[in-house]
Amino acid sequence: MFITAPRIHNGDTWLPEGSAIEIADSGTIIAITDTHPSSDTRHYDGILCPGFVNVHCHTELSHMKGVIPEHTGLVPFLQTVSLHRNEHTPEQKKDARFRALEELYNNGVVAVGDIANTADTLDIRAEDKLHFHTFVESLGFSDTNAQRSFGYATIIYEQFKAQQAGQMRLQQSITPHAPYSVSKTLFGLIDAHAASGIIAIHNQECAAEGQFFTSKEGAIRNLLKGLGIDDTAFTPTGLSSIRSYLQWMTHNRQFIFVHNTFTPREDVQHVQALVNEAWWCLCPNANLYIEDRLPDIDMLMSETSNICIGTDSLASNHQLSVMAELRAIKSRYTDIGWDVLLRWATLNGAKALGMDEVCGSIVPGKAPGIVHIPSADTSAGVVRLY
Repeated sequence: MFITAPRIHNGDTWLPEGSAIEIADSGTIIAITDTHPSSDTRHYDGILCPGFVNVHCHTELSHMKGVIPEHTGLVPFLQTVSLHRNEHTPEQKKDARFRALEELYNNGVVAVGDIANTADTLDIRAEDKLHFHTFVESLGFSDTNAQRSFGYATIIYEQFKAQQAGQMRLQQSITPHAPYSVSKTLFGLIDAHAASGIIAIHNQECAAEGQFFTSKEGAIRNLLKGLGIDDTAFTPTGLSSIRSYLQWMTHNRQFIFVHNTFTPREDVQHVQALVNEAWWCLCPNANLYIEDRLPDIDMLMSETSNICIGTDSLASNHQLSVMAELRAIKSRYTDIGWDVLLRWATLNGAKALGMDEVCGSIVPGKAPGIVHIPSADTSAGVVRLY
């Protein structure tokens, strides 16, 4: 069978006008061609592109949809998550996870970087509908208890690692939650766990994060006190948070920095010069939901092409739609072309998760999923074809 549309994006760029995709019933790409029999060709309006890659999502928080009001700021948001995340029954949480899985699938996502603090999401990985890289978060701001905190994360990680994969790829790594929730010792334990493991960290999501690292004052310190966390052993570094914690980790690995709402140019330049491979993940609708602010995307684009897309969780978003994230960016950064936005949402995301062998681009021999976008510039939904 052949499929074609006025515009086809292969994950990297637009294919020449008149191109068609020869595709097997299984979804495997056979060939890209400019000659195709009309009797065996399906024509679509709009755009065809590879399946989307959602680099940052918290499916285990899906039961918290609508629980937290918008525009609270990060610290009140985190306080509310801590207070209410365990108020639902196991059945309610499971039902919400499976609804989230269906929403991701129906919105054209083929691979997801999923954050886990528990082993709850083993069940949706077992459905074999999406490629998963599960980032098992380790948290603990006390150096004294770092080994215990890391031990808990290791137990969760081993459960994911032991899960048998079907047709879809399953990956996992242990990762720090955020600079203000992980001690220097715990950063070291995470770093030593797997030299090749991908690190994905919530980065510079609020201005208070930087204030805490430079002066040990402000809303983050109040958050830690409110949660009963002893920060007496922490000495402010006088540096930004990202410059601080990168001192405690090796740099010849892959990092995904998530949110970056308050990341300045000089920190991006510092990271680009320091680490082996840095990816910058944007979750615009979550940024607007929590802080009512977006990162400086023009600045990021001037410093790096390694940009990818996430949705964050249903606790901080109204939907799990990569296309909705792209439209949120496009509505505020009108000069960014759809060729660039679609690259961020497909091939770049696959590279960030180390999955570009199996998804992210329309290449013969690969089964990347195919998404039909009837109209990029309206609120029309997308249709997953394969």
